[in-house]
Amino acid sequence: MVLEIVKYGHPSLRQKGARIAKVDDKLRQLAADMLETMDAAHGVGLAAQQVGVPIQLTVIDVADVEDRPSTMSIGGKEVPLEGQMPLILLNPVLELGPDKEIGVEGCLSFPEMTAEIPRSLHVKARATTLDGEQVEFEATGLLARALQHEVDHLNGVLFIDRMNAATRTALASRLKRLQKETSGD
Repeated sequence: MVLEIVKYGHPSLRQKGARIAKVDDKLRQLAADMLETMDAAHGVGLAAQQVGVPIQLTVIDVADVEDRPSTMSIGGKEVPLEGQMPLILLNPVLELGPDKEIGVEGCLSFPEMTAEIPRSLHVKARATTLDGEQVEFEATGLLARALQHEVDHLNGVLFIDRMNAATRTALASRLKRLQKETSGD
C-alpha cells in the first residue's frame, strides 16, 4: 500500500527513531509499504519518519540509477547492486570516510527542492535485516550519499540542516511556505 509521505513541518521528521528490538508482521508490512511508496514517488530512499513512524527503519534502492553510479562491497569484495537492492535496514549505523564531496540532493519530504550537500564519499554500514541478520557493507557513490541522507532522517536530521547558509537563505521562503502548508496554518 502506498503511504502518505509527510512534508517538512511534520513533527515526525524531527524525531530520533526508536531502536527496533523485534521484527514482526507489522514491521514487515511497513517495510513493504515503504518500498512501494518510495517506488511510486520515484525516490531512491525512504526513512520511516517520512511516513510518520519514528523508528530506525529505512529502505534504499539505487540499482536503476545509471547517471550516478554506486559501488557496494561486502567483506572487501565488490558485489553487483542488482543482487542487493532494495535494501531494508533496521537500526543502521554508519562509519563515514574522511573524504567528502558536494553533490545535489533532494528529499521526498521537500517536494521539488534540491540543494548541494557535502557528504562522505565512502561509508561503512552496519545494520540488521528483516530476517534478523547482521549485515556489514561498504558503499560509494549515490548509495553512500543515500545511506547518509536516510540515516540522518532516522536521527531527526534533515538535508536542510546540512545546507550552507547561503543556500538555506535562498530557500527560506519556500521552506516557510512548505512548513505552513504542512502545519495547516
